[in-house]
Amino acid sequence: MARIVKRAFKFRFYPTPEQAEELARTFGCARLVYNKALEERTRAYTLEGRKVSYVESSAALTEWKRTEELAFLNEVSSVPLQQALRHLQAAFANFFAKRAKYPTFKSRKKSRLSAEYTRSAFTYRDGRITLAKMGGPLRIVWSRPLPEGAVPSTVTVSKDAAGRWFVSILCQDTIRPLDPADGAVGIDAGITSLLTLSRPIPGVTDAAGKIANPRHERADRRRLARAQRALARKNKGSNNRAKARLTVARAHARITDRRRDHLHKLTTSIVRENQTVVIEDLTVRNMVKNHSLARAISDASWREMRTMLEYKAAWYGRELLVVDRWFPSSRLCSACGTLQRSMPLNVRDWVCACGAAHDRDANAARNILAAGLAER
Repeated sequence: MARIVKRAFKFRFYPTPEQAEELARTFGCARLVYNKALEERTRAYTLEGRKVSYVESSAALTEWKRTEELAFLNEVSSVPLQQALRHLQAAFANFFAKRAKYPTFKSRKKSRLSAEYTRSAFTYRDGRITLAKMGGPLRIVWSRPLPEGAVPSTVTVSKDAAGRWFVSILCQDTIRPLDPADGAVGIDAGITSLLTLSRPIPGVTDAAGKIANPRHERADRRRLARAQRALARKNKGSNNRAKARLTVARAHARITDRRRDHLHKLTTSIVRENQTVVIEDLTVRNMVKNHSLARAISDASWREMRTMLEYKAAWYGRELLVVDRWFPSSRLCSACGTLQRSMPLNVRDWVCACGAAHDRDANAARNILAAGLAER
């Protein structure tokens, strides 16, 4: 049965100099409002022991605009400023629910440059988006069409470290489940092989069910190192340093884009070909504390891959099962069920007492599948 979901469509756009200047002011004002509201909430909680609500922060914003010192806040659209307060409210809600740490101040140099516009602050007409306080529409590169009859509810404009401008359009979309597929698959995540599946998928894995790790960061490591050395030699505050910083940012953006594109294609293929997908509950945050493997684990991006599998399985009517992180998938013989006492990481092939010869990763994938189906 089709389901209606909120879906964000991200496009690149090229602002005019006037639009870029207006957006830069909006980014700065939104960051200032967020930081001042956070400062006031922290002061009230520390000195008076009381919580400040969103309504109080909004009223304070109105008072700030009336002062001579902060009168420039009236020059930009009020909606992104209000949305900054809503984001702060959500951050505190997550903190008090123990889902996140205490909110921190946004840095002018390190924080993400973005502004969020709701329906009252933009117009969408004939495939063109015009933001408040701007005379003309954004020059968007429509790399794919929006859903038919879609009405955007939120538009988020952002600029990344590489100097690229993006617009994210949130609207409702109808997702239709895929036709039922046969079979189930267990997935073992790794570094030498990015993924090992309990059964091979033609066109996706090799004959052994393995998917090679493209190692995007490692492939561009020399280019990135050269750019970082050039950045280190430039004088702080110089124009040449600003140019060198952009070169480093573009190298990182290239790695990130290629990795995300590969993971999207891979997870979509897995979800399309299998009705049930079983994965391990890996704690990447703890695993990257191993400094010998941290770089390779981060490059594999297991956390992002799991997120993609979760929402795509929900969208397309598939079942995603998660096996406990302490399940000994590598030490268990998938043929007879014998548990080996130890299995060091350097052991890639082993033979059980029952005579079954195992590839470490393929055996783990089969055990993950069996454990997931048993727990279900």
